[in-house]
Amino acid sequence: MLDKYRSLGRLPKFSSQFVPTNDDIFSDFAQEKDLLKSGFADGKAALIVDDVADVTEMLAVLLSHAGFEVVTAISARAGLEAARQRRFDVIISDIGMPEMNGYQLAREIRDIPGYETVPMVAVTGYSMFDDKERSQNAGFNAHLTKPIDPRALLDLIEQL
Repeated sequence: MLDKYRSLGRLPKFSSQFVPTNDDIFSDFAQEKDLLKSGFADGKAALIVDDVADVTEMLAVLLSHAGFEVVTAISARAGLEAARQRRFDVIISDIGMPEMNGYQLAREIRDIPGYETVPMVAVTGYSMFDDKERSQNAGFNAHLTKPIDPRALLDLIEQL
């Protein structure tokens, strides 16, 4: 489905998972493709783990436009297996997933040799007072609450 929109230079609106700024935010990203590919991510690989397909796809498109080679996983177990098979430069994960949550995933990934310092970002609907601290204690470097501001996410990744 996204291929149709990519060829038109527009992406569909995704409901409540992303910050609504205006009707053309995703076409703005398509128009800013050259700006996004400014080089900070060229040659880098990103792993996105989320059980919501729309979120995973949107983050994949956003990071691809920023120059990342993107691998997606629809569960924490699939994300863990992907991390064991190859090296990623950044990992973005949801927290609330069935079977294995994002906190467990972060702890397991931090135990894989070479992943001790890889930047990890929790992108989640969890926004209680202690959720950010729980994310950091599990091994995440940052905690972003949905809805996601795409530009803020890219800026954060660049800073990590």
